[in-house]
Amino acid sequence: MTTFEIEPGRLFVGGQWREAADGARTEVIDPSRGTVVTTVAEASEADVDAAVRAAREAFDNGPWATTTGRERGRILNRIAQLIRENADDIARLESLDVGKPISLCHAVDVTNAANDYEYYAALAFSLDGATRETGHHALAYTKREAVGVVAAITPFNFPLILAGSKLGPALAAGNTVVHKPADETPLSALYMAGLLQKAGVPDGVVNVVTGTGPVAGEALLRHPGVDKIAFTGSTAVGRHVASAAGEALTPVTMELGGNAAHIVFEDADVEKAVGAVIKGFVFNTGQFCMGGPRLLVARPVYETLLGILADAVPGVPVGDPRKPETVVGPMAGEKHLRKVEEYVALAREEGARIVCGGERLDLDGGYYYKPTVIADLPNDSRVVQDEIFGPVLTVQPFDTEDEAVRLANSTPYGLASGVQTTNLARAHRVANRLQAGIVWINDWAMLDPATPFGGVKDSGFGREYGPEALAAYTRVKSVVVSLD
Repeated sequence: MTTFEIEPGRLFVGGQWREAADGARTEVIDPSRGTVVTTVAEASEADVDAAVRAAREAFDNGPWATTTGRERGRILNRIAQLIRENADDIARLESLDVGKPISLCHAVDVTNAANDYEYYAALAFSLDGATRETGHHALAYTKREAVGVVAAITPFNFPLILAGSKLGPALAAGNTVVHKPADETPLSALYMAGLLQKAGVPDGVVNVVTGTGPVAGEALLRHPGVDKIAFTGSTAVGRHVASAAGEALTPVTMELGGNAAHIVFEDADVEKAVGAVIKGFVFNTGQFCMGGPRLLVARPVYETLLGILADAVPGVPVGDPRKPETVVGPMAGEKHLRKVEEYVALAREEGARIVCGGERLDLDGGYYYKPTVIADLPNDSRVVQDEIFGPVLTVQPFDTEDEAVRLANSTPYGLASGVQTTNLARAHRVANRLQAGIVWINDWAMLDPATPFGGVKDSGFGREYGPEALAAYTRVKSVVVSLD
């Protein structure tokens, strides 16, 4: 399979490729050059309805309804195997669509996607319930059942991984899925539709509808045939998703925005800390909900660390994502680039110190921005409090452990956080006080399918990864058998 097989960019509904009902199409842009790569179908409400109906039929009456967990696990393992066999094509496609460095796509996106399906294949083999002691003369037991048709809505920054983190547990549990990828980055979702079919996923079990949020996304959210919504995206859109789900009493899990604090104490291993700090804010060009864009530094080492960052950050390779040496590629689109520019301009207006970066990089017509470090902003600045979602790091000093925790917890978000210290007691103590779904100690972005992640506060609710995610795609049924 090559990227050219999905070039027509049609919808995938009921196991068939089809054009949008009204023939509408939308452009897909290469963010490294600002040029059109291809066009894809722009789904209408009628197309979404057809996809949900196909998923419903597959769940109620298709072969998927009678598959065992073991058979589903075998299919998920075949998906993982096919991802690895087609790693080069998938990595090139993801790099072209999102602007990710090709090396990152291989090492992170493709590898994690394969691991996701493999992990949930193993859990599919062991999906079970429990017997319960009751006060009746009866046998009572529980069983876990699939919830039904899942609406999976994924964002632009990690199309492949965040689709796998939803489809993996949803399929392992026996659900069917309608996947609506981000408007800007639909290509890997279409590629994976064909790959899943090749792996043995029956027709109608996974459907892909490309298109806009206001039309395709809204139709999917409000479709009465959807039994669960799984959403990853911005907090603003997440509020709307939660409202729509609430009106229909549809179960929903959502991973939303983040603005994580990365705390460096004076006893930290400076070399290790600097590496983690840079990775935390430039990874995926800063377009990472669990990135670390807020650096909190103990005052005795504040200026020292700023000096090291001023020397080190400009040396991070920024450029063409197709080159293996590139670490930071372009932003995913012009609107994302403009947003970063607006926040850096605001920082300048507020008298901030621009330690390095702070401007576009003119390269091949792409949407590049230099990794930027900003110091000396007050904590109530919007530049500190808001999710910028780009390669921008704000740096603030603190004097005590209590102040560090207070600053870390001072934004509306609570997705991730990090601590740099060689004091083991402090590491555990501070981790317990941080309001975040995941805390990394002495590194950043250590993710694995076995480790659940998700948010608190404005960063959402529910968890992806781990057995916790599988539980979210099932419901418990109790069976009580009289023994009289």
